Amino acid sequence: MRLCTLRIASAEDDPKATSLDAVPVEHAPWCRTAPAALPIHIKPLAPVMRSRLLWRRSATAVGLYAAVALGLLGTVVASRVLGLESFGIYATALVAASFVQTFLDLTVEDSLTKFGFRYIAAEDWGRLRRLFAMALRFKIIGGALGCLVLIAFAPLANTVFGTSGLEAPILASALLPLVQAPENVAATALLLRGRYDLRGAYLTFSMALRLAAIVIGTQFGVWQAIACIVVAQALATIVLSFVGLSAFRRFPSAAARPLDEDRAPIKSFVVQSSLATGMLSMRTALAPLLLGVVAGPTQVGLFRIAQAPQAGLSAASSPVRLVLLTEQTRDWEHGLEREVIAGVRRYMAAAAGMMAVALPLFLILMPWLVKVVFGSAYEGAVTAARIILLAAAIQVVLGWTKSLPVTIGRPSLRLQTHGIETAILLPLVVGFGYTWGVTGAAIAMLVSTVAFALAWAVVLARLHVEVESRPPTSGSAAQR
Repeated sequence: MRLCTLRIASAEDDPKATSLDAVPVEHAPWCRTAPAALPIHIKPLAPVMRSRLLWRRSATAVGLYAAVALGLLGTVVASRVLGLESFGIYATALVAASFVQTFLDLTVEDSLTKFGFRYIAAEDWGRLRRLFAMALRFKIIGGALGCLVLIAFAPLANTVFGTSGLEAPILASALLPLVQAPENVAATALLLRGRYDLRGAYLTFSMALRLAAIVIGTQFGVWQAIACIVVAQALATIVLSFVGLSAFRRFPSAAARPLDEDRAPIKSFVVQSSLATGMLSMRTALAPLLLGVVAGPTQVGLFRIAQAPQAGLSAASSPVRLVLLTEQTRDWEHGLEREVIAGVRRYMAAAAGMMAVALPLFLILMPWLVKVVFGSAYEGAVTAARIILLAAAIQVVLGWTKSLPVTIGRPSLRLQTHGIETAILLPLVVGFGYTWGVTGAAIAMLVSTVAFALAWAVVLARLHVEVESRPPTSGSAAQR
């Protein structure tokens, strides 16, 4: 029996396109008689669309894996060419720029994703355009503030970290927050179009440019390498901006209109997401800076090396997390709450199985890997790398915790859980880092990650009970 679907225009070219349930041709006379002039296209069900979806997910995985591999290669090149002490200066300057950028930048992309899918579902193109305009404006303002803070901090850097040679690298990094500001807004336009494969391709392109910048810049010195990275980031942002603008223009044109009753919830969403991102920046960037203050920049460089396995493990789940953010947010807006929670549980089971296999192997091979990849000068990072690997395995299983609060419209969950994590991490980094250097900082990260996991276990259990207690929505029933 031949099956067909009724589709209005194309699901890819027309965001309003919908698909009816499959029906036998003999029971659907429109399959045989629809005039060619009407915007109705009849196609055999599923195989083409499934093939395209599989291709996009595979391309996304390839792009993200390649981007992480290029990023790790950049770290290898910088560590080997600059040497232990200069690499510590280099790592400290980049961490400082990352912290300022993340802490001062408003996290508008979460609300842009959540409300963007809502406006697309409602075909409210005027509000979608206003939302994007506001997001871009806030990102640029945040990037400019980050630039000014880094310029002001640069003359004080040597005194704060008790070393020399930091002022010029931090000055060179000052433009990074500004040139990177439009990046996430443009990337969100791709996600709203379902083109996470292009997002993965862009990340590969961006990291390839950065690797080239590191290869060239490190031949001249630390601040020169960072200046080249700024130029590479500017070029990458320009390319993504053009691609993102092209994707956004494929939505139906409409005059921007006020957000009205959505203004308050969007503002609350942005504030809570920004606070949560600020908390996250304390884990990823402030913790190494505190380690540098109590133990010196060289320990920051070793910490950067110890985090390399963490980046590798994170890459293993990054394509799935990007797909989850895109597809689960869309599904939640169409009433498929139970399917979203079930998808989270499936992800956790698969990630835990993968970690059970990979973790013992990498723990055993860690001394050899650090020596071969980074050189014998960085053997002091081996113990810390093993400890951070344990924390990274937990973070892989919890990879959904960044996207789920956006999906369900509760950014406060990230704020609460990261708040618990940060409150434990920072004091331990100072105390343990002062006593045991990079190894102490790694122990602090593991302890805080366990606390973070326990907090999310409670949150997920409550969310599951809440969703199961609701009656099935009409949207959910229609999708089934």
